[in-house]
Amino acid sequence: MATETDAIDRPSHGEVLSTATSYTESTSRPTTATTRDSDAINPPNRNGQRQNGRFSGAKKGDRGRGGKRTRDSGRNDNKGFEKGSQTDWRDRKRRKFEPKAKGEDGAKPESSYMNIQFPEAEIAAEERRPKRKVAVLIGYSGTGYHGLQINHNLKTIEGDLFGAFVAAKAISKANADDPRKSSFVRCARTDKGVHAAGNMVSLKLIIEDPDIVQKINENLPQQIRVWGIQRTNNPFSCYASCDSRWYEYLMPSYCLLPPHPESFLGRKVLQSVQEKGLEDDYAKRMGDAKDYWDEVDKNYIQPILDRLEPNIREAVKQRIHAPDRDMEEASTSKVDSTESSIKIDNGARDDTTDETVTKEAGTADIPAQDTSAIDAETATTMDVGDVNVAAESTAKEAPDTQASEQPKTKEPGPVEKALKEVKAAYIAAKQRYRVTPDRLEQLQGALDKYVGTKNYHNYTIQKSHGDPSAKRTIKSFDVNREPIQINDTQWLSLKVHGQSFMMHQIRKMVGMAVLTVRCATPLLRFEESYSTARISIPKAPSLGLLLERPVFDTYNRRATENLNLEELNFSNYEKEIQAFKEEHIYRRIFELEEKENSFHLFFNQIDTFKSDYFLWVTAGGLEIAKQREGPREPVPQELEAELGDEGEEAGGEEG
Repeated sequence: MATETDAIDRPSHGEVLSTATSYTESTSRPTTATTRDSDAINPPNRNGQRQNGRFSGAKKGDRGRGGKRTRDSGRNDNKGFEKGSQTDWRDRKRRKFEPKAKGEDGAKPESSYMNIQFPEAEIAAEERRPKRKVAVLIGYSGTGYHGLQINHNLKTIEGDLFGAFVAAKAISKANADDPRKSSFVRCARTDKGVHAAGNMVSLKLIIEDPDIVQKINENLPQQIRVWGIQRTNNPFSCYASCDSRWYEYLMPSYCLLPPHPESFLGRKVLQSVQEKGLEDDYAKRMGDAKDYWDEVDKNYIQPILDRLEPNIREAVKQRIHAPDRDMEEASTSKVDSTESSIKIDNGARDDTTDETVTKEAGTADIPAQDTSAIDAETATTMDVGDVNVAAESTAKEAPDTQASEQPKTKEPGPVEKALKEVKAAYIAAKQRYRVTPDRLEQLQGALDKYVGTKNYHNYTIQKSHGDPSAKRTIKSFDVNREPIQINDTQWLSLKVHGQSFMMHQIRKMVGMAVLTVRCATPLLRFEESYSTARISIPKAPSLGLLLERPVFDTYNRRATENLNLEELNFSNYEKEIQAFKEEHIYRRIFELEEKENSFHLFFNQIDTFKSDYFLWVTAGGLEIAKQREGPREPVPQELEAELGDEGEEAGGEEG
């Protein structure tokens, strides 16, 4: 599992073996010079076995087969080292690290978000001031950032934060070339596009300036704020000391509407219900939502279709609920004589921030649908990288004709215009939906299935059922029974409290719960998802995810009772945090959804894609659904974004 300590250079395998008292051996390994030396220290007995795996002189009770060891000082840090060797290892690490800071062959390294360079004369002239171990309480909107974790070349929250520390002189110029020199540790990592009202980093800062918080904030964009800086004890790590985390997830209430009965998933759900003889139970669970789409089709869609010419009407009806790829095929085969498909020039968009968020929000790498009412659907369904590559390829192949071809974009034909109107009517109908108390009760019943310690190997990427780290504890998961009305859309707030979360876990938990409500799926499916079966659970859009705050109850008791230090508590900044959430997080979420229709895109892709990956939501269950053979089995390219397998860091932590 990737953790903050993984970023620190560790001794190589050879360095571990060079310390005899820390040597551990598996008898299945080939004999090496090192193993022969250890045989001399701890010779096998007459049966060819070692004396309980201990070196001679070790007494009963010593840990492992390598003699005395100290307990781990962190997550996998210094494993297998005797106390006396820890200092030697740190010295070797520093010697190994220092030449890197100066660049190869003495050349000056390039500056980056993690490596802020200053002239040697300025570094030498800077006054040395004491550093103190502190906890920095922060909040941020993740829009436009590649997540929290600092990176040399990508714009991240920590990258801007580290630069602000240096600019405010909270980190000296001598230590500006690497965050590790300041013992930089994050509490909860958030993915691209994810927000945090409260998060924390711990590190050593120069804090003698009473206005240091103000100066740091002056060097930060408005969407990143430092709430406060508090002294801690020297061994403090906000990651290791965090007891649990609170997350909030916001989504439109129309996400609970069932799939349209003419969509692929909608047809499969109804077909399975009829085959199992569960029509009455299905109708009862659906309640008022059962006939919602029939009324929309009758009152809003049919009048649009009635105005069309017969051949255009037939082409539109075939494409309304068809998968995107089939829609293009239908367009070229049925109406070649009247029009051609629209080509979307994604490269012409300058709004890269919104494009990035929508891509992460669950859209897939597929051709766009033709409707200006959902411009995000037409402009962001392609992978940004693929668009750039395609643009570069076109430029290389035909540099002389590129300029002349640009003005020749064809106007949308009658089918595209009609589809635009129909799609806009469907989106407006979704926004008019108002959730009922019974529907909310069903959602709460699904969320309750997460409470406790479960095996969440199906709720992240590249983890097997047997991986101990797949087990996580959820303390509570609740939906607020009072929806929020923002413009035309009703929103729901879900809050989850857990010890820690794996990459995509919360978004997949939301995706699973919402799908079971939409499709009247038996709640038994949750227990099956914790079993050895490999099922595909789509991750809900990142747009709605918000880290509320981390919790430090254990540390706080020790800080006040034994250390004479203040508690780490975000409630001390509640007024500022609430104002920030309203202005920079909630507003961005609502505006982006209204503009990009991320949730519509997500569920439209799930409902219309012809695949058996998601048929576990039907009454047929796992028997008719595609089950992946292992955590690394590839999925169709069209589902990579939904399932979270698009080259993400395996095992990364979300918080």
